[in-house]
Amino acid sequence: MKRLILIPLLAVTACTEFQAAFAPGVVDAPTTAPQPTLDPTPPPPPPPTARTVEQFDTTTQEDREAALAAPEPAGEQNLGTAIGTLGNPAEPGIWVETALVSELKPGRITWEGNSVNVELRPSGGAAGSGAEISLAAMRLLEAPLAGLHEISVFAE
Repeated sequence: MKRLILIPLLAVTACTEFQAAFAPGVVDAPTTAPQPTLDPTPPPPPPPTARTVEQFDTTTQEDREAALAAPEPAGEQNLGTAIGTLGNPAEPGIWVETALVSELKPGRITWEGNSVNVELRPSGGAAGSGAEISLAAMRLLEAPLAGLHEISVFAE
């Protein structure tokens, strides 16, 4: 009886389609539509072969300089604080997704004395649900990529 059960099992394991389905290999990254943005010329997405932080951060030197420019305090609104962590590194740009906004708008975040002008994107989450920070914004804040960071969020 045991031999009869093993025969179909051996036939299935010999099937190349079965083996290919479970063989390790290259997995294509899921493709997603680009996020809406205020930037008329957003940075391109990282190449599919990106493996390093530098390869994933496709912002230009001009983008980074604009993000570090001193803010105009007139008319700026303090939205509060959020606990932020690294967002999707494959999503280009200098942005923060947060429940503190309900629509796309320009803003600024601060962390440990560093300040970065960002695009504030609504997360759709509940108040207090935290924030996701783009790879480029994290680098400009000089914040560790791993961990949770309390950021202050301001809207223009």
